[in-house]
Amino acid sequence: MDHIGRIFRPPSEAQSLLLQVTVGCSHNRCTYCAMYDDPAQSRFRAKPWPAVAADIAEAGRLAAGGLPIRRVFLTDGDALILPTAQLERILAALHEALPQLRRVGIYGDARSILRKSPADLARLRDLGLGIVYHGAESGDDEVLRRVNKGSTAAEAVAAAGRLREAGLRHSVMVMLGLGGTERSAAHAAATAELLTAMDPPFVGALTTTLVPGTPLHATAAAGGFDLPDPWGMLAELRTIVAGAGLTRCRFHSNHASNYVPLSLNLPADRERGLALLDAVLARRRQDDLKPEFLRGL
Repeated sequence: MDHIGRIFRPPSEAQSLLLQVTVGCSHNRCTYCAMYDDPAQSRFRAKPWPAVAADIAEAGRLAAGGLPIRRVFLTDGDALILPTAQLERILAALHEALPQLRRVGIYGDARSILRKSPADLARLRDLGLGIVYHGAESGDDEVLRRVNKGSTAAEAVAAAGRLREAGLRHSVMVMLGLGGTERSAAHAAATAELLTAMDPPFVGALTTTLVPGTPLHATAAAGGFDLPDPWGMLAELRTIVAGAGLTRCRFHSNHASNYVPLSLNLPADRERGLALLDAVLARRRQDDLKPEFLRGL
């Protein structure tokens, strides 16, 4: 595989073939993110078709040799920004080369989702696109503005509706602690409201980490941002679990960055999750938390 720079994928795509179809992120201005700071990825671009086709052909040879490839994830960040015709070509080639392929996943933010019509998205679904991972991060527009997310809570809700109309599954990521201590309560409450309005079938809660070299790290070092402590992060998680009116959702906080892993079916497991969080918050014992050396991005 012709991988340029560092390659990222959601935890649930651990068993997927990672096919790089873009390099870098089309936005790449979020103050907390260092995913695509590799010099090779600093300029966002679509990979040339011959390079993508060669990787698909290589995957086809692996499959023909006995490697079962049932899932593919298209990288890099926000690959959904590619023109619909280009994505159609990629999906068609994947299904021709990989007869056992069951699902293709992709990152897409509110801007890239809303640039496509319901008919465009339905066409991609028919060609095998099965799930879109959307980093909504927060329901608090002030937090989104401060971290330069490039979209609003209303746009995230509209994007969820667009995907639902097209029959595409939607996995939403939110970030505990992104509002700092100053906006912790507002961020958590607004994020619960956002998830209620979006009502996705999958949610992943990550914990904000101050990554050296990012603008958010520099702001924190200068005293302009205070990251909540683990208990503050867990209080936010409790607010979200308690307040998100999700119809039928698999809710995870089992990313490597999280202090307490949760895996819940909401709303059925809400009380179980709240009881666990309440017990941890009441005890405030370090041994209830994932050790720092095991936490990461």
